Amino acid sequence: MSDLYLPLKFLHILGATALFGTGAGIAFFMWMAHRTRDSVVIAATARTVVIADALFTATAVIVQPVTGYGLMLALGLPVTESWIVVSLALYVLVGLCWLPVIWIQLRMWDLAAEAARDERPLPPRYFRLFRIWFRLGWPAFIGVLAIVALMIWKPALW
Repeated sequence: MSDLYLPLKFLHILGATALFGTGAGIAFFMWMAHRTRDSVVIAATARTVVIADALFTATAVIVQPVTGYGLMLALGLPVTESWIVVSLALYVLVGLCWLPVIWIQLRMWDLAAEAARDERPLPPRYFRLFRIWFRLGWPAFIGVLAIVALMIWKPALW
């Protein structure tokens, strides 16, 4: 095992924690803001959510495969190890859910800010986007949980 193993493991766990924690936090705060139906609250929360996604989630999205690859090499594991294959497939699934969510959050922010500025109710488009955002969040959240479980238990799946 190389001298890089523990620093890589630390960064990998930190990245997984950031993905899970930021995702859960963003979901909670957006949900709570949405429940108010107050465009001012939603616009302010969506702005913060977009910033958090850019700073924390995007950074972790880059850190995870880099540190994961380094750990795989340090441990001498093949990329064909079943739990690694499933983790990578789930990572792609999570990414496919997260990428449209970025655009949706930006659009919800714009719509809420426009409604607040014009002192009018949130438009129906905001509510449609929120429903899509909410639906995309579930497979992403469950996918991250599954990846963390696979990372910890490293089961032989086939």
